[in-house]
Amino acid sequence: MPRPKSLTHGRIAAAALAVIDGAGLDTLSMRTVAQELGIGTMSLYRYVEDREQLEQLVVDLVLSELDPSAPDGSWTERVTVLAERIREAVAAHPAVVPLFLSHRHRNPHVMAWGEAVLGILTEAGFADRRRVIAFRTLISYLVGAFSAEQLGPLSGPGTVVLAELPPTPFPLLAETARTAREIPAAEEFRGGLAIVLAGLGTATTP
Repeated sequence: MPRPKSLTHGRIAAAALAVIDGAGLDTLSMRTVAQELGIGTMSLYRYVEDREQLEQLVVDLVLSELDPSAPDGSWTERVTVLAERIREAVAAHPAVVPLFLSHRHRNPHVMAWGEAVLGILTEAGFADRRRVIAFRTLISYLVGAFSAEQLGPLSGPGTVVLAELPPTPFPLLAETARTAREIPAAEEFRGGLAIVLAGLGTATTP
């Protein structure tokens, strides 16, 4: 029996993303995506092999409009723009963050983004081991920032609890938490990235 032309990988990815956005990543399965599409579970297996392929399709969809072109400006300004682009794409679907982390090394959009960042670092004088460490440091910051924004945002209940601590024995922790509640996620991300980039600009290869 021929496959219906309307059931494309793009449509399947959109259905899988709808499942994740609506009920969370843990609910993603061949069955729930098939239900979202209005087809039988076994019919879906004719188009995708398993949940892992579903995850890859979702990541590809979320990052499909990621612009990897390098903007003008200083190397730190250029890297900042590229980092903010990928954050905006991922932040639009926070439940997808774990999938971004696990599938980033196989996604063509992420690889194109990485190539652009490496090009900027190379033009800025990073080479060999120093370039490796700089790039890895940037990836580590992104992974940490995405995870923190999803699992422990400054506006979340954890910050509220810390802000309500008694003045002793944790006065600085309580004061910092009270201030943290006023910081938007985008400002937190950009501020942390600026610190990382400033450090990379002065660091030498061990």
